[in-house]
Order: sequence, then structure tokens, then C-alpha cells
Amino acid sequence: MAAIITEKFRQHNADQFFESFSEASKSTYYLFVGKATAFTSGTTGGSDSSPPTPSDGPTDTEFYAWDSMLAAKNIATSDITYAIPRRNWSNGTVYDMYDDNISSSNTTTSGATNLYDSTFFFRTSDNRVYKVLDNNGGTAYSGSEPTSESTSPFASGGYILKYMYKITASEQTKFLTTDFMPVSTDSTVSAAATDGKIESLVVTGGSGYTNGTYFAAVQGDGANAGTSSGAVIRITVASNTIQSFGLTAGTDTTINSGGSGYTFGTVNLGSGFTFSDASLSSASAMGGSGGSIRVVISPKEGHGDDAVEELGGHYVMMNTLFIGAERDDLLTGNDFRNIAIAVDPTTFGTATVATDSTIRQTYALKLASSGLSGTFTADEKITQASTGAVGKVVEWDSSLSILYYQQERYGDFGTVSSSGAYIAFSGANAVTGADSSATGTPDADADSAVTLANGQSITFTNGYANPELEPDSGNIIYNENRSPISRATDQTEDIKIIVEF
Repeated sequence: MAAIITEKFRQHNADQFFESFSEASKSTYYLFVGKATAFTSGTTGGSDSSPPTPSDGPTDTEFYAWDSMLAAKNIATSDITYAIPRRNWSNGTVYDMYDDNISSSNTTTSGATNLYDSTFFFRTSDNRVYKVLDNNGGTAYSGSEPTSESTSPFASGGYILKYMYKITASEQTKFLTTDFMPVSTDSTVSAAATDGKIESLVVTGGSGYTNGTYFAAVQGDGANAGTSSGAVIRITVASNTIQSFGLTAGTDTTINSGGSGYTFGTVNLGSGFTFSDASLSSASAMGGSGGSIRVVISPKEGHGDDAVEELGGHYVMMNTLFIGAERDDLLTGNDFRNIAIAVDPTTFGTATVATDSTIRQTYALKLASSGLSGTFTADEKITQASTGAVGKVVEWDSSLSILYYQQERYGDFGTVSSSGAYIAFSGANAVTGADSSATGTPDADADSAVTLANGQSITFTNGYANPELEPDSGNIIYNENRSPISRATDQTEDIKIIVEF
């Protein structure tokens, strides 16, 4: 059975996802980073230089990602945009043109079999975005960079262009990437759009036509179709051939009146269907043969009404900045290797969806000053006397005697190698670093909030503090492993994730 998933379906899914950030019963999205320890063939698979591809199953996406989670930041409504592939203007480049009739049997100039895979729009250096309505028979753009913001199609570089929108300075900073650019609808352009207006043509010149100027009605289902009150084409014949579509009066075949309401249309060049005047009152036969004029049907509601849909904005881009320690929630003394998105995670020990802007997801120990010795080092194995608990150091805050740690599911990472047992750290039992030989005892009297370097606090109970999110809550919808990214207090990570629907 022949079937396709349509662009409308892709756009619908993108719309649903986009709207879920702000609608009345909205979802809450967190971008989190994790995996402070190295990838190894004996545990996760892969290596830091060749990270493993996460599997789409409960282990990787529902459980393990939580084990190694370091911190998370809420993705705000202002952090998302619709996006389209970035296509930069360059003089001498051949661009495709908008066409409602692209298929495997009617490919674009570039050979695309689908409009949204073609290069029918471009961005200029000043961030204006234009749609190509006519590419002059597939020739290269030749001329200066366009700057017009006219709501009507205009000629430039031998092309017919339609101004769509301009990327703002803030959008450029936040969302413009090497491969993608934000897309939005200009309200002025949208207000000027006319549903079913004919604004471009495909002309086949033919031969043997009588030179002169002619007019023909666009037949079809438009308002007043086939009459002078509907769409009317101005036809120019020179050198006995129909001249290409353009906007140069007296030189090119042009649209005298675009009409409205067309979902299909035809131009009949036969005797009795061409006229010498725009009012279609004086019949004038053109003669000739082999020529044709195909009208290109505009998108629903007209060119420029909805730039997101018209340009194939079935991508949603999310941009999140991790700035330094992020309210003391994102540690700066280690690196990370995992980036993921969690939807509707809950606060630790509750069924309430989290709302904090930033989240710490490591465990923490407040060590007593008595008996404390040495300096714990990042990524070293720690063990606890009596309990047999095993973990890995994420960061050691020597000024406050706070040890941040994780327990992953692998032997010597969070489980006992000999037995495979997972044992939580507990009680006033000494904790020792395997490499540093540092040692300390959880402060059984620490039952209050400790103020951190940037003014936030952690509340300890008998020297222990849990992560701020309930492990394994919500749903992880995106998961990416990558080579390690080192952090610093004066460093910002600019993370952009683009989802294609």
C-alpha cells in the first residue's frame, strides 16, 4: 500500500510539543547533565573518545541516566523556538523555487522530490529570510543581496522573492546555529497574505507565437475564476516564444491580477481564451504551439501567512545555558558526558512535579571536622566501613567539608564488585577515598541547612542530603552521550537541542 506521512502531520506533532511548554496543563521539561565518570568497555561500553550510543530501553533511558545525573535546569518557554535548516544567501548560488507540485516525477532544480527538502528559501547576512517564488528557470542568483521587506513579491538577482520575516538579534544569539535557524511569522506579512492568490507561474516558451501582449484568465475554483474579476495573466510573446515569468512589465509574462481562493487553476492558450486587454473583452489569438503557463498554487491562506508551516518548521529547538555553578546546583569540580531531557520529574520523596529553576541531583555528605583527614579527589572510589557501601566522588568542598557523590550500578562505581550488592551510605560510619586515602565520618549532628558559596543551601539529616529529584520519576525523552565536557566556575555551557518531527 502506497502511503506517506505528510508535512502537516510533522507540523502537527511539532506544534503539540511546542505548545506543551506553555499550555494550561503544560508539561515541565528539564535539561540535565550527568555521567561524571569515564565511559569504559567494562561498564557502560565505549570510551570517552568514542562514547556509546544510548539504547532506547528502560535500562539506559529510565534508570541508568538517573544514576549518573548531576544537575538539571528547567527549560523555559523563552528557551524554545521553531526552527528550519539554515540556508545562507550567496550570490551565484542556484536556489530552488516554491512549487506546489513537486514529486519524484517533477523534481526541483536541485533534484529534491519534496518541497521541504529543497532550497526554496534563504537567509541574508542581516538575517532577513526570503522565499523564492521563481528561480528564472533554475539559473543562479545574480545580483546584490536583497534587503526589501515589501509585503508584495519583488524582483532581485533575476529571481522573484517573497519577504517572510527577520531573525531578531536576541533570536540570532540564542538560536542561530551552523545548521539551523529560528523561524517565526511576521504579523505585517501575515496580514497582507491572501488565501489562494496566484503569485507565481511556470512558463514553457513554445514556438511560432505571434509577438505581442496578451491576457488570459486563470480557470479553476478561485473567486470569479475564468473572468476578468478573477486571476488574470499578462502574457508577453517576443521572438515568437512566450517569455519567462517575472516582474518586468513589457518584457516578461507577469500576473496582472492574482485573484483569490484558488486551490487549482489552469491557463488556456487556445483560440478564444486569450485577449488583447486585461478586461478580456477583445479576443486575440496567439497562434503557435508547445507553450504553456502553469499556475503555482500558494499555500493555504497565502504566501507569508504562516512562515513556520510554509518553510517546513517541523523542528523545535531548545536552548539552555549552564552558567558557572548555577545557584550552587551544578558542580564545577568535575566534567559531564551525558545530556538528556526529562519530562515532569517529581521532587524527592513526593509525587509533586518539580518547579525549581535548577536542580542538584547528587547525594551529599557533611563530614564531621573531628577525624577528618586528607583531600578527596574527583572520580575516586569511596567506601564506607561497616555498611560496605561503594560510590564515586563527584566533588569535594573542603571549605564546608561536603562530599558530593554518586552510586552507579557498576561494580566499584556503586555496587560491591564481589557480590553485586547495592548498599546505600548510612550512619556515622567512616568514608574513605581509595586513591587519596582521605577519610571522614558523616556528621550525625548535622541537621540543619548549610549555606553554600553562592548563597543557596543544603539541608542535611544526620549528615546526609538526598538529591532534589525523585530518581526514575517522569520520563526521559532525549538521551545523548558525548565526549567529556570539563566545567569551571567562570564557564558557560550553551546547549542547543534540535528535535525533528
